[in-house]
This record gives sequence, C-alpha cells and structure tokens, in this order.
Amino acid sequence: MTAVLSILKSGASRKVKFLALFIAVLATLSLVRMWADVLDLTSRGTISAALGLAVPIGLAGLGGLWAERAGVVNIGLEGMMILGTFGAGWLGWQYGPWAGLLGAILFGLLGGGIFALATVTFGVDQIIAGTAINILGLGFAQFFAKIAFSKAPGGGPTQSPSISALPTFTFDRLSDPLVSLHGKGYFIISELAGLISGVFFRLSILTVFSAGLFAATAFILWRTPFGLRLRSVGENPHAADSLGVNVYLYKYIGVLTSGVMAALGGAFLAIAASGVYREGQTGGRGFIGLATMIFGNWRPGGTAIGAGLFGYIDALRLRDANGTAMRAIVLLGALALIVLAILAIRKKRYQVVFGLGITAAVLISWFLLTTALPREVALVAPYLATLLVLAFASQRLRPPAADGIPYRKGESK
Repeated sequence: MTAVLSILKSGASRKVKFLALFIAVLATLSLVRMWADVLDLTSRGTISAALGLAVPIGLAGLGGLWAERAGVVNIGLEGMMILGTFGAGWLGWQYGPWAGLLGAILFGLLGGGIFALATVTFGVDQIIAGTAINILGLGFAQFFAKIAFSKAPGGGPTQSPSISALPTFTFDRLSDPLVSLHGKGYFIISELAGLISGVFFRLSILTVFSAGLFAATAFILWRTPFGLRLRSVGENPHAADSLGVNVYLYKYIGVLTSGVMAALGGAFLAIAASGVYREGQTGGRGFIGLATMIFGNWRPGGTAIGAGLFGYIDALRLRDANGTAMRAIVLLGALALIVLAILAIRKKRYQVVFGLGITAAVLISWFLLTTALPREVALVAPYLATLLVLAFASQRLRPPAADGIPYRKGESK
C-alpha cells in the first residue's frame, strides 16, 4: 500500500497512477474476500447489479455537475428524476421504451426550464427553488398518474402499465468462462474475472448510453471552447461577461442539460430497472446523486466512482441473505480508514489520524466479534457510506468559485 501511495504522489503519468490504484483496489477486495470467506463480494451477479443500481445515481450526479459547473446549485434533481420516471412511464407504455426516453427528456427539460427561469432569470434563491422543484415534481407525477394510469389496463393510480424492455446484452463467450475462473478463488485474478464477467452480463443498452454521456461530458466540458465558456461562467461570470460570453445563455444550457440528465436517470428506473413507472421509485436517488457529485469533486470521473461505490454497497445489501457480505464491507471500510490514516500521517494531521485509527479499530473489532451484520444496519449501510465518504473527502473538495452565487449583468461582484 505504501508503494501505491508513493506512485500516486509521484510524477508518474495518469495511466500508471490509475493502474496502480486499480490493482490496489483489486488486491484489497481479494484480501477481504479471503478473510471474510465471501465469494459473492466480486461475483458476476454482484457487479452486474451494482452497475444497474449505479446508473440512475450517476446520471443524477452528472445532472448536478452540469448545473453547478455553470454556477447554479441544483438540489431539485430528485424532482427532475421523478418527472423523468413519469414521462418514461406515460409515453413508454403507449409507444414503446424509446418513446419513453423521449418523454423523460421532455419532462426533464420542463423541470429544468422552470428551475432556470426562477433562478437565472428572476434570481430566486437556488435552494428554495430546488426545494420547490422537488415538491412540484412529486405533486405533478402523483396528480397526472391518477389521470393517465387509473383506467389503463394493468395500471393504477400509483403505477403505469408495463413498459416494453430495451435490449440487453450478455457476451456468453467472454462472461461464462470468467465465472468459472472467479470461482477458483485466486488472489486478484478471481476479482478481475468477476469484474469483467459482471460488466458484460445482462448489460442494458441504457447503461452503455449512460457511460457515453459521462465520456461526452468529460470531453465537452474540458476539451472544447464551449465547455471552457460554460465552466468560466461557474468560476467568474463577470470576467466571462467582459470577454463576450453570454452568461445567461450558458447558465440556461447548464440547467436544462441538468434536467435532462436527471430525467434520464429516472427513465432508467422506469424502463430498465423495473419496466413500469411506480410512485416513489426514485427513493431519494437525486439527493444521493448530488452527494456523489460532491464526492467526485465536480468531475465526471469522480462522480462515476462515487455512484459505483454506492451501487456496489447497495447491490451487496440486496443480494446478502444472511448478512455475511455486509460484514465483509465493515472490514473493507476499516481498511479504507487505515489508508486514509496513512495519508493523514504524511500530512502530519495527527488528530485526524487518531480519529481514523479509533474508528478503524472499532470496525475491525466489530468484524471479528460478529458473524453477520444485522439487517437493520445493512439497510442504512449505503447511506452511512455516502456520509462517511463525504466527510473524509471534504478536505480536498473544490467547487466552482461562483457556484450558487446569483448573477446580475452590470452589477459588481
């Protein structure tokens, strides 16, 4: 682990650093798997389920990223996701899943447009406006679901009729042999086999599309003049305005794109995850997406990692019948805290080291003294993990400088 930290601190290329970190993560998972004797920790089913659970959260986080890079705090992501689930359910059961995606996009634009009009044009407080969008999205979906679905065959006041499924792909020639290799329990090799086999097992076309949206966001915002202008609006809108950038236009683009991304996350839940619109199916994922965006330091790659972390823990919880897999997560968390303590020692933050060490010792003791994690704890584990990740990542976070600050053309800073 010390060698990995040295590589990360060195002047090595990004590819070398990523490879070192990836191997370290696989080695840690392998050690935990062997110590806890839980083969399902990196099985094909777990990885596949984690991907499906991570996508809607990641899309919500990506939506928050677009808005906040343009200087607008969007806590209305949950409401926009709800609008997306309704739009997908309303058009999806009538005209098919592709029409459902279009419906989600249109309703996402509606939610984003209302939010942009309130915050960008009229200068309404962004937190209040976001809260209003959450309430409006929920109320809108509940009201119109009763009208649209109550008399539909197979529907009801709280859910739509079933939506046709989008294509999924399983590369059997690649995935099946790797499942056998994973079952051998080899150090690191089994973890790598489980990861690859899970990625190519029952892969939804929406998952592929979502990965493309992350790649496109990274390219557009950091590799194009358009992206530079949009990010400049979030960093210093007055300076951007002095250089001829239409600040209001770019803020509108950021917020409207935010609404579309969040709504697509809702569409994934309605079309790919369940096949119906159902009241309450977002389950707070918009807020969790906002947390993953913050954990990811307002960058697409970090947001994807945060969403993957939450999806992985949630997948283990759902697949864990006897609590042994979640017990292994306790050990994994303890090891992560030890790594953070080593980093804190290097920075001479000894009070933090003490706190991390005590917490890690408690988690290791808990792991050694129990054989299974209580179900009540397992239910809240993903949310506890989100809070812990945000707490320990807070020292390195840097939001856009003008994030959340109202802008008025001609006014001084």
